[in-house]
Amino acid sequence: MRYITTGERIGYERGKQEGKKEGKQEGEQWLILRLLQRRVGELSPELQERIKYLSLNQLETLGEALLDFTAREDLLNWLQTNQSA
Repeated sequence: MRYITTGERIGYERGKQEGKKEGKQEGEQWLILRLLQRRVGELSPELQERIKYLSLNQLETLGEALLDFTAREDLLNWLQTNQSA
């Protein structure tokens, strides 16, 4: 069995944590995009990209807000108010 240094172990744990975070972010993006398409219709590639650049906290907030959306304009207004430039 190969010896693992403390630095390698720390790097492994950090990589594992980052992988989990990225996976959660991608899952949230996928779910939010699907829900938005059901709620307001097909999204343009530009809108999809804007949503993909949202932070995890912003995605969670959008997930709650989209329950009240009735039109694409609601999404656009939300993005203008909540998306950092």
